Amino acid sequence: MTPARHPPRRTLVTGANRGLGLEFVRQLLAHGDHVVATCRQPGRANALNQLVGEHPGRLHVLPLDVAEPKTHAELARELSLVIDGIDLLINNAGVLHSGERFGHVPPANFEDSFRINATGPFLLTETLAERLSDHAKVANLSSRMGSIAELEAYRSPSYSMSKAAQNMATALLAKAFAERGIVVLALHPDWVKTDMGGKEARITPEQSVAGLLNVIDAATIADSGRFLDWRGQTVAW
Repeated sequence: MTPARHPPRRTLVTGANRGLGLEFVRQLLAHGDHVVATCRQPGRANALNQLVGEHPGRLHVLPLDVAEPKTHAELARELSLVIDGIDLLINNAGVLHSGERFGHVPPANFEDSFRINATGPFLLTETLAERLSDHAKVANLSSRMGSIAELEAYRSPSYSMSKAAQNMATALLAKAFAERGIVVLALHPDWVKTDMGGKEARITPEQSVAGLLNVIDAATIADSGRFLDWRGQTVAW
């Protein structure tokens, strides 16, 4: 097991059944954290459930649909049964609708993308606010595709627009939590070899998550509200 770089934390990860979410769970467990992993259908999350058996008492899998606020409240109630607070919240769950072309973007794509990528993480963080410890950290998995300043081409408008909105949510939450010393970050994981990123992507989930955890660990209250990539470099809004 990799030695912990910090005292064991109480961590919650959304969208934890695959991709970056699953890799976050693996590395956080290796660092000694107590992890609550959430996904829409825990019964089908085979890799997560296998990890539960390998880390008894330190990993709990709970249901959550980030797009449905009623499940946020249900999660908050269940949390008290398995964990007594949250030191790190990783809002990782996201969706990207592929194949969008100018003039042919279904309105439902926007509704789905904004609910999952923007309003969902914001409302979930609000719901869990009382369970966040003072000086906790909130990591919102954003994307460089949500950067207006770095826009290079017409690409995936429902995803790009919803991530830009999520970035504003990060900035707002940073202001809301400032008095409690809670750090809120928007993080770009790079182009990663996941189901969403595809096989042609630049880096592996292992590389991305290791870098992101280093950035999270190093962040102080002075960094709250910033948009950073997996190497800790500033991303333009």
